[in-house]
Amino acid sequence: MKASSIGTRRLALIGLGILLIAAMSYVVMRSGPLAPTRVTVVQAAEGQITPQLFGIGTVEARRSYLIGPTTAGRVRSVTVDVGDTVKAGQPVAEMDPVDLDERTAALDASVARAGSAMAAAEAQRRDAQARRELAAVNARRYVELGRQNFISTGAVEARLQEQASADALLTAAEANLVAARQDQQRLAAERAGLRQQRANVRLLAPADGVVTSRDAEPGSTVVAGQAVLRVIEPSSLWVKARLDQARSGSLAVGLPAQIVLRSNPGHPLPGKVARVEALSDSVTEERMAQIRFDQVPAGLSVGELAEVTLSLPATTKAVLLPNAAIKHRQAQTGVWVIDAGTLRFAPVRIGQMSLGGQVQVLDGVQPGTTVVVHSEKELGERSRITVVDALAGRQP
Repeated sequence: MKASSIGTRRLALIGLGILLIAAMSYVVMRSGPLAPTRVTVVQAAEGQITPQLFGIGTVEARRSYLIGPTTAGRVRSVTVDVGDTVKAGQPVAEMDPVDLDERTAALDASVARAGSAMAAAEAQRRDAQARRELAAVNARRYVELGRQNFISTGAVEARLQEQASADALLTAAEANLVAARQDQQRLAAERAGLRQQRANVRLLAPADGVVTSRDAEPGSTVVAGQAVLRVIEPSSLWVKARLDQARSGSLAVGLPAQIVLRSNPGHPLPGKVARVEALSDSVTEERMAQIRFDQVPAGLSVGELAEVTLSLPATTKAVLLPNAAIKHRQAQTGVWVIDAGTLRFAPVRIGQMSLGGQVQVLDGVQPGTTVVVHSEKELGERSRITVVDALAGRQP
């Protein structure tokens, strides 16, 4: 009786052990290391995408002006400040003329003296001209009388010598007149230059704009060409954006753009590509383009950061897949395909990509193919999988 009871308990323990082993095996196979990998899938479908190119840039002025003197000098006054609006031709600053007025007055006197000298030289030329004409008439008359033997040869030669002297005096008078005229022209040019320098003492705004920088104060000494003020045209503001070279093959003037300013992130502004720079940055592998606003917003500041999204031309019709489905395995680009319950890696050739996460598959996958998008862990050819609607922490 006692032996029978012990055998019964042994059988019960063995059965319980078998049940435990079976339960543990089930748990291991379903949720342990040997459990199938959960994956999400998508059906490949044909479609078109409108690629977008994203970039970051800063607001700059297409037309800006540096206002400064043409000669070295001291700043006498500055009549505008940063943020002020100016009109074309408006005086904005003035340089100290130093001795320009005195030098101009001295040159005025020199020009007047040169004019008097030229008038005297002209009178001398007219006198020499008259003397030459008289000497020429006398010489011709004496030559004729000498031919008729009414006067001696010596008298004829004397008159011819007088004519030669008169010719020399006229030549000298004409040379003096030319020199006096040149001297007057030189002095007049110097006076015009001084007057222009005097006029340049007043610094004028070259165009309508806004003052963005005041670089010198009254009493400061500046050299020729050094900026006293900086002025920009607000209507010429645009965004200088830096864009990825690898995706900029279709970048062209006229492409539509959306501009998001850091100061107003919730309101994208329409614009267009105004210019594509011929030079790229070889270090950052970026291309530069200028994006103009369709309408420049009020209160826009130079140097503000902006995000730019360009809409490139739509692609041709092709298979589209989520970017997350594209994998890299053994130096190959491809996707994991489920074919009749079997998992295999299919190499693909990809094309354009959208900012929304869609990628164009040019070869390797047919429409209707079931493709793995996300998986709990890295897959292999012999991986056991189970398809689920979503994974924890992943979007379906």
